[in-house]
Amino acid sequence: MKKSFTIQSTKELPKVAEALIELMGKANVFAFNGSMGAGKTTFIKVICAALGVENVVNSPTFAIVNEYENPKGDPIFHFDFYRLNTLQEAIDIGFQEYIESGYLCLIEWPEKIENLLPDNCVYVNIHSEDNTELRTIYWEV
Repeated sequence: MKKSFTIQSTKELPKVAEALIELMGKANVFAFNGSMGAGKTTFIKVICAALGVENVVNSPTFAIVNEYENPKGDPIFHFDFYRLNTLQEAIDIGFQEYIESGYLCLIEWPEKIENLLPDNCVYVNIHSEDNTELRTIYWEV
């Protein structure tokens, strides 16, 4: 099943986030693909807000992983692998344990760790039109 949304502004992201959240009972690992500036972090912020996260959500570019908490106290892990140089770096931070925990894992720059992603990973693709807010967001499960 493929879902696709074309949005004109970030104000439309909550409806896209709600559609993606519907999959979160079936999968816990979501890989966000898109060019620099496409809106991966912005979309993850909206998803976390819709899930009731009260923590500040920002890109873990330097930390590699940020941990947030949903209202039930369950962790949500947000990864940014942009600065990774080797697959071993992800292994060293215990990436496998994170994804095997069953808790929600939201991953930016997943192409850096493609070989470590589980078969049931949901790939969320964000395509941006140059110099506009127009975005196409799609995934397939």
